[in-house]
Amino acid sequence: MFLEVWKKYNQTPHNLEKYPKASCRMAWKEADDVTRHAIIQAGEQFLGFEFPYLTASDFMEFSMTGNRTNYENKLFSKRRALDALVLAECMEHNGRFMKDIINGIYALCDETAWQLPAHNSYIRDTPQLPLPDTTNPVIELFSCETGSILATVHYLLEDELNAVSPFICKRIRAEIKTRILNPYLTKHFWWMGKGKEPMCNWTIWCTQNILLTVFLISWPDSLRERVLKKSCRSIDYFLKDYGDDGCCDEGAQYYRHAGLCLFQALDILCCVTNQHFSSLWNEKKIKNIASYILNVHVDDKYYINFADCSPVAGRAGIREYLFGRACNLPFLIQFAASDYQKNPVPFQPDENNLYYRLQEIFTRKELLKESVPDKIPHPSVFYPSVGIFIARNQFYTLAVKCGDNNDSHNHNDTGSIIVYKNGNPFLIDVGVESYTQKTFSPQRYEIWTMQSDYHNLPTINGYMQKDGAEYKAAVIHHELTGDGGNITTDIAGAYPKEAGIKEYIRNVFLNADGIQLHDYFHVIPKTDSPVILNLITYEKPHCEGTLITIGNVGKLTLSENMSVTIEEIPINDERLKICWKHNIYRIRLIPVSSDIQIHIC
Repeated sequence: MFLEVWKKYNQTPHNLEKYPKASCRMAWKEADDVTRHAIIQAGEQFLGFEFPYLTASDFMEFSMTGNRTNYENKLFSKRRALDALVLAECMEHNGRFMKDIINGIYALCDETAWQLPAHNSYIRDTPQLPLPDTTNPVIELFSCETGSILATVHYLLEDELNAVSPFICKRIRAEIKTRILNPYLTKHFWWMGKGKEPMCNWTIWCTQNILLTVFLISWPDSLRERVLKKSCRSIDYFLKDYGDDGCCDEGAQYYRHAGLCLFQALDILCCVTNQHFSSLWNEKKIKNIASYILNVHVDDKYYINFADCSPVAGRAGIREYLFGRACNLPFLIQFAASDYQKNPVPFQPDENNLYYRLQEIFTRKELLKESVPDKIPHPSVFYPSVGIFIARNQFYTLAVKCGDNNDSHNHNDTGSIIVYKNGNPFLIDVGVESYTQKTFSPQRYEIWTMQSDYHNLPTINGYMQKDGAEYKAAVIHHELTGDGGNITTDIAGAYPKEAGIKEYIRNVFLNADGIQLHDYFHVIPKTDSPVILNLITYEKPHCEGTLITIGNVGKLTLSENMSVTIEEIPINDERLKICWKHNIYRIRLIPVSSDIQIHIC
């Protein structure tokens, strides 16, 4: 798609100049007082900032202990400080922040490597090397992002930096050329795409930042043309793994690094080629990718989450708004504007990407003026490419995962359900803990959050689901209706043969009266409890006979007396604490027959 469009372009791409440089004073002076004050105040917090030095021991900690956050916290703090200082100087423009900006530029340029220790390898899915090879840079997510940050600094403050010394911008260009451009054009990294090899958010996230790095600085035309052609090929490799329905199998959180990076890449290509690529905004697949984030939103901060996605996937805002506007999607525009207008923390203080933060400054006024209705339609939808079924009515949001266990960032969760009532979590998907070395290793499925036993799924003869494309559910029937919908699936294929499952049919119905979960199974007994049905709740369950009350949210009514145990699961991990403010619970039901019926209301 993208490469074919590029082949028809017979001109030289030009600079990306969508947002004003610091020297364009009229544009910066037009910022409202709230924006001006917030940007300058954010920069003032980093006056005199001591940019931390990243030692070899810091880098090696990941390979020795598996901890990745200690190094990353230091690395990201430097970039966020530099971002804030640069934007404050652009806003104020009296030189007060320049010394610290120059220190920040050199702190980044002096780093031994720009890649994260967790990404320090040259071949996909191979062990990371304990230290970087400075003669052979690794191009990955955050080395590309560092290149784009420095390119954005160069773009915004080139005149001001040159007034201090021409060697500052010269250093930026030299480091970018050595660490990013030369290896990008002369080597192949897996995320660039090749043949049928599956891609993920890395492909478009890296490509977006490569494009920023190349088109914010005046590089030779021949270099830019080579980069543009290669980037178009990578974007096509990224798109080949999306179904026409636009579903992101990595979830709402990764939409921000997948769908929104696709937006950014296409926007850059349009800007530097006199809108030559603009016809692609009308492609159904791209419109569907854009709409995904609205379709998986539940209410307020909550999203339908499977795989490594968190149920609290972050507020929508500037990029969702711009994507919706480019694709002419009114409901996405309204959703992004509404979410942004209620966001208590504007200007993205935790964001590394300087271009995103620049984008917000010059889009904010327009977005705040956007009129939004009290209720924005959220459609019911079935995504066949991934097997995600989402049905809604006035009170409930029901989601069912019916694909395979080979998604990017996969959890063994085929057949699991998620239920929200009145926007509150009822039956939940826990999400994922903070990433460590184990998260992306052969031991991944030893982590409890990845296991089917900690999703709303059965344990069969002591067996959990297995990972891999061959472990999947068969969708028998699905239907979306005005007051909900229903889906029937056989999840037996998601379990190993040793589990002794002949069939496990799961029927889920949503209508105005609530949700009916009906599981029928044929299992060869190998244990005293051949089937244990696990249900995960946020609020504390209380059982009386066949009635289980889930806090103040709702109730589960069982069709028969079953053995019921309730376990409290402590939430100690910092990443999980973002979405779950207290402990969660696992209900374990042992049925007396092969026919389980539960009314959820």
